[in-house]
Amino acid sequence: MRTDVFYSVREYRGRKGEPKGIGWRDLLVRAHIQLGGPIVLVWDNLRMRLVEPMRRFIADHADRLTVFQLPSHSPDLNPQEGIRSLVKRDIGNIAAADLGQITRAVKRRLKQIQYRPDLVDGCLAGTGLVTDG
Repeated sequence: MRTDVFYSVREYRGRKGEPKGIGWRDLLVRAHIQLGGPIVLVWDNLRMRLVEPMRRFIADHADRLTVFQLPSHSPDLNPQEGIRSLVKRDIGNIAAADLGQITRAVKRRLKQIQYRPDLVDGCLAGTGLVTDG
């Protein structure tokens, strides 16, 4: 199995009733469908991730979902930080005319990273976390 990254980018425009992001349940279901296998999820210690509905969801899907909860204030253990750094390095000097242009640049860079499992593995290795492969 190869290491993969799954993402969803949504523009938040501040409209009344508009969600600020994609729901965690939708993201996990979509990831499972797209990846077609079990998921190892590494999450920071954000309070939202500790709520009872999420704990129930994780317990109900234990056959296909393994969750590693990182300690608070430990970005050095979070592989997402490496991915974020790669994206920011690529789009850091963009002179965007609007939010859509930034969104497209972020999506383009994430898609490039997605097709480079060596980059994803490098972000994972940078945390000291290892995969058995």
